[in-house]
Amino acid sequence: MLLSSADILTYHNDVSRSGQNLHETILTPRNVNAATFGKRLFLSADGKVDAQPLYVSGLSFRGRGKHNVVYVATEHDSVFAYDSDTGTALWQVSVLGAGEVPSDPRNCGQVIPEIGITSTPVIDRHIGPHGTIYLVAMSKDGTGNYFQRLHALDLSTGAEEFGGPRTVQAAYPGTGDNSVNGNVVFDPGQYDDRAALLLSHGVVYTTWASHCDIRPYTSWVIGYNARTLKQAAVLNLTPNGNQGAFWNSGGGPAADSAGNLFLLDGNGSFDSTLDSKGFPAQGDFGNAFLQLSTRRRLHVADYFATFNQAELNSVDFDFGSGQAMVLPAMKDANGRTRLLAIGAGKDGSLYLVDRRNMGKLNTATRDNHNVYQQVSQVLTGGVFSTPAYFNGSIYYGAVGDHIRAFRFSSARLSTNSVSESPGTFAYPGASPTVSANGRKGGIVWAVENGDAAALHAYDATNLANELYNSNQAGARDQLGLGNKFITPAIAGGKVFVGTTDGVAVYGLL
Repeated sequence: MLLSSADILTYHNDVSRSGQNLHETILTPRNVNAATFGKRLFLSADGKVDAQPLYVSGLSFRGRGKHNVVYVATEHDSVFAYDSDTGTALWQVSVLGAGEVPSDPRNCGQVIPEIGITSTPVIDRHIGPHGTIYLVAMSKDGTGNYFQRLHALDLSTGAEEFGGPRTVQAAYPGTGDNSVNGNVVFDPGQYDDRAALLLSHGVVYTTWASHCDIRPYTSWVIGYNARTLKQAAVLNLTPNGNQGAFWNSGGGPAADSAGNLFLLDGNGSFDSTLDSKGFPAQGDFGNAFLQLSTRRRLHVADYFATFNQAELNSVDFDFGSGQAMVLPAMKDANGRTRLLAIGAGKDGSLYLVDRRNMGKLNTATRDNHNVYQQVSQVLTGGVFSTPAYFNGSIYYGAVGDHIRAFRFSSARLSTNSVSESPGTFAYPGASPTVSANGRKGGIVWAVENGDAAALHAYDATNLANELYNSNQAGARDQLGLGNKFITPAIAGGKVFVGTTDGVAVYGLL
């Protein structure tokens, strides 16, 4: 597993999507409590902050010295750079084109009241003069045309780089939804970039969801060269069918050190007629756990689909509500090294796949014996979130459930939770993150959604021990209204939480 640095440059801290920051030396289980910890700052913004805040330490600004910077992207198509210690605004830019406004909700109540920057951006500190933040923004013009654009902004100035922005356009061979002359065509008005961006091996990958399952739409993965913004890869996972969106509840595709991508695809067409290698004959992979190879061209290298994927499709029980995670190498009971990934969706089961043989589709019997491990009936609701990993344990926050910790032993996951949070989390559950100093001082952080949102902190060794929540000190630390798929970010002794109108910053008082 790739460890995070003191910076937070991508969703959930690293490309494996572990959610762990192992370089947090300030916040500990001893000082995170209502007496010594609370809300320090509020960074105002001009719209909802659905994207996870990102953090860059010690960044130089010409004539202004060095700053620890938090980057905030909004649904009003703005990006803010704030000094995370003082709350001083360093720059603000709008990424709207001339005469444009953010998109309307497209007859869908999932992202309201406007759609601008929904997905978590990604940062590379070494590309461009001062480093670059990449983001996707949706907008529309006065005549009703919709646009999706990839922007690359200088970390110190907010200026567009590499001749950007780049308008997202794509076509792929197929006869599925919105096909013309043998190609399915990307229609920017039909999609929302909800899943976080991934930067892997020099390519920025975007994955696409629809608006409330409103057809026509298909399943797109589109990559761009991080240094030039030229389109580098296009793959459609339902080219001869429909649907198959990448929702992922604000999470994003994961990657391993070789550059393979791991994704959970939403409900959509799946060809149960398989070719000689066990792959869908027409190339339709709806509702599957996917491994994409980036060698030579972007393509499906392996996959896993449940034996009852057609039944789950028919009742909208799909993988795509959750998020895949690449796990660190583990030794099994026989001393064999196992390379695993984990994913879960609306059926509430946890699926571990062997990254060297994911299992494909079992057509012989009505079971999933082809998958490495399935842990069923351990969550009380579906998964609309991303798990976190720390020190041999994985933490899941399903809908209406406690946050639960499961423990790995000999490369197998415990079939019951080893600890759980005192309270439960209403829809959409919670995407926990972990801060620790190496293997010590682990804290599990999570945001509770609802009419009164709350930040929670738990002892990572025993979730029953709640260290803090933002409602313990009266009005001092409260967050206000919930904001759906919010993932807290922890760095430099601070916790950053997106809200409906900015970012709340918590730290030692």
